[in-house]
Amino acid sequence: MKIVALDGYTLNPGDNPWDAVSRLGALTVYDRTAPADVVERARGANVLLTNKTPITRETIAALPDLKFISVLATGFNIVDTVAARERGISVSNVPVYGTDAVAQYVFAVLLGMIHQPALHDAAVRAGEWARRQDFSFWLGPIGELSGKTLGVVGFGRIGRRTAELAHAFGMQVLAHDVSQTNPPNWSHFRWAGLDELFQQSDVVTLHCPQTESNKGFVNAAILSKMKPTARLINAARGTLVNESDLAAALNAGRLAGACLDVVSIEPIRPDNPLLQAKNCLLTPHMAWAAVEARRRLMQTTADNIAAFQRGQPIHVVNP
Repeated sequence: MKIVALDGYTLNPGDNPWDAVSRLGALTVYDRTAPADVVERARGANVLLTNKTPITRETIAALPDLKFISVLATGFNIVDTVAARERGISVSNVPVYGTDAVAQYVFAVLLGMIHQPALHDAAVRAGEWARRQDFSFWLGPIGELSGKTLGVVGFGRIGRRTAELAHAFGMQVLAHDVSQTNPPNWSHFRWAGLDELFQQSDVVTLHCPQTESNKGFVNAAILSKMKPTARLINAARGTLVNESDLAAALNAGRLAGACLDVVSIEPIRPDNPLLQAKNCLLTPHMAWAAVEARRRLMQTTADNIAAFQRGQPIHVVNP
């Protein structure tokens, strides 16, 4: 069986071997593949692996040997699943791998925004502490999370795990989700509508999938409902946020800060307005990338292929 990975570099930049996959067939891994090169590189492949390289209807039609596609991620909109189903090709994803990594990221950046250790380290190294008359100083307000309110938009696995960490910090939790099922039994948890969540939260964190109905929903109107002391974190999908509106709110001081691990076009373009926004942290879509999470992703991909080979595919997104 011939297996081709079209864009394997982010999954394994050198610390996450493909051994579990290579045992299942003749494996070829490309670090990256331009759309124009997909058909040529995938020719003869029975199994195709992709993360962000598009697999279009035209591509599927040009690959008569293709039997199975496994997406190296949870989101699978990169594949034309309808065209694949019409050809009898199962498409699988990896539904669970980065829950802890992404939830941990949220609190890493949140605590960083509150305490600003890098800023203070730079001040110490620049001699500011040595020049002070007091044993202690700080360059801005420092607060506690206990008693503050975290608003979680999207209460799936990652949103729920993030809420659990918030609960451990003593935070109140408001959650918004299209499916309000199995709520935690904490006294400081409740469901909320979007307007109320944005109005009441000290921190809003996004963990929902992007759909046609919520594209750009974090816009000037909903940002205007937030406290000027509040912060926004997005480690979900960049297209959930109207980036111009967020930059304007930050630059006008209508929001205390934001951190975004995802943007609307990746890699980020030099003209993205968030690059010039005040109190805005930007990280390069790395929340998922803990080595443990990537190893889980690799093993589940191998499990997907092995299940397909047995004739019982799992994690199928186009049944």
